[in-house]
Amino acid sequence: MLAGEAAAEAARKSSLDAELPADTEAEAGATPGTPAEEPEFPVVGDDRAAAFFDLDNTVMQGAAIFHFGRGLYKRKFFERRELTRFAWQQAWFRLAGVEDPEHMQDARDSALSIVKGHRVSELMSIGEEIYDEYMADRIWPGTRALAQAHLDAGQKVWLVTAAPVETATIIARRLGLTGALGTVAESVDGVYTGRLVGEPLHGPAKAEAVRALAAAEGLDLARCAAYSDSHNDIPMLSLVGHPYAINPDSKLRKHARARDWRLRDYRTGRKAAKVGIPAAAGVGALAGGTAAAVALHRRRR
Repeated sequence: MLAGEAAAEAARKSSLDAELPADTEAEAGATPGTPAEEPEFPVVGDDRAAAFFDLDNTVMQGAAIFHFGRGLYKRKFFERRELTRFAWQQAWFRLAGVEDPEHMQDARDSALSIVKGHRVSELMSIGEEIYDEYMADRIWPGTRALAQAHLDAGQKVWLVTAAPVETATIIARRLGLTGALGTVAESVDGVYTGRLVGEPLHGPAKAEAVRALAAAEGLDLARCAAYSDSHNDIPMLSLVGHPYAINPDSKLRKHARARDWRLRDYRTGRKAAKVGIPAAAGVGALAGGTAAAVALHRRRR
């Protein structure tokens, strides 16, 4: 490595370390004051490695579907009583810090009924606006830095989420990621029917989707990383050689500590920085997200 390149790499690592909260070393299991001895990760140039990130409360504060609902209410897609339900679900999510299956199912059902009869292209366009209005300022800088480290190492980075694949694809593109896997809402001739294609991408279904994607991409899961806040994603985290618990709920924290998984907690009260669009990243992320959604659709059928 040339001297200039070595200096640039050292600066990048220093920047990444600066994003981590003060208690990271203790959470990771290292002895205070003693450098953690572990191989460099992510490994630069390892094209059989990739990273898989959960979205809600891992990459972004709160749940994408709730923020999307706020944006649709602003555009008069539904009535105030439905907004109240969205607000209650969001409050529960933020206070409890966990994904309540009943609340998440109710939110999905509400979203499906709201978008029924609307064109996919219309919702994608509105989704871009909603990202700027409600989501961009809620990206966790620390998690964003972790994703960028994988990208800088030449690895692909995917969002894997129960959120609608269209919303996940928009977020992946805006962050310069490779693409997204998400819950697929059925559409006929470009119009939403109000039904799902298969089941929501949640829990074990995420692990199944990651396994299928890894096979299609020729990845070695033992060299891959996965990041999540929720114990519901333990199946996905257990698939990879480098699992990370990010802003973990109590069950995941306990599970991660028992298995010596790395932990990161960015819930320090700092305002999440608005993340811009890395140059020339958008088209690839959209294409990647579309291809992944098609592959997932075929697998479910």
